[in-house]
Amino acid sequence: VARLAGPAQRAPLAAVAAARTARGFSTVKCDTDGEPGTPTYRMRFKDASGREISPWHDIPLYTGEEGVLNALFEIPKYTKPKMEVATKEPQNPIAQDVKKGKLRDYHGPIFWNYGMFPQTWEDPNATHAETKCAGDNDPVDVVEIGSEVLPQGAVEKVKVLGTLAMIDEGEIDWKVIAVRVADPLAKELHDIDDVEAKCPGVISGIREWFRWYKTPDGKPLNAFGYDEKALNKKHAMEVIAETHEAWKNLVAGKKDKGKLWLK
Repeated sequence: VARLAGPAQRAPLAAVAAARTARGFSTVKCDTDGEPGTPTYRMRFKDASGREISPWHDIPLYTGEEGVLNALFEIPKYTKPKMEVATKEPQNPIAQDVKKGKLRDYHGPIFWNYGMFPQTWEDPNATHAETKCAGDNDPVDVVEIGSEVLPQGAVEKVKVLGTLAMIDEGEIDWKVIAVRVADPLAKELHDIDDVEAKCPGVISGIREWFRWYKTPDGKPLNAFGYDEKALNKKHAMEVIAETHEAWKNLVAGKKDKGKLWLK
């Protein structure tokens, strides 16, 4: 059973200590092999016994607290390397994304901590009723707007605040907005309207960053469903519940896994 760790540690992306405890859970440890910035770099996760686990399948989504979920962070804010849980590799380590044989970097730093919700899956064979788009075949993304830079591999409890329904090349790619429970802002933020009131410009900043970030590669602007509005906490929690059910069907063999690695 995962237990909350003590005071949070700080670590930049390129200097993550091998075998450090994953933030948030004292029974999950991170280990790395390969050098950051190379195709061989991997961050792997192990339980208390030293057994390698999947951060996608083995870290629980729900915490037992209303509106509070576990999130795994792949990309610290103010960094550019596009790191992600490798959904097609055994045990799903974190690796740098590769496109056309080249390591992928954002063209400018991302201004929020970016990660994913474990035990979720956006089903590419299910069409969303409102947007008429299918899922992107990945876990649900989370954008954490707190004050601290969270190191790669951090596992944190977050308060869900709302979500944007991004549409990327015809696929829906939810961007859930959240704040780390331990962040000072968490006491003031309870729903999406609080974000607009207490952190003016953050929602529009997230929307525009994700709208434009692929254009330097010649890709079109991303669009957003629901008239580009940030949807509230209730809607975001419904999205997460639906994608959690989709993940359960995936791992139960009720959905075509394609090239995804499952336990």
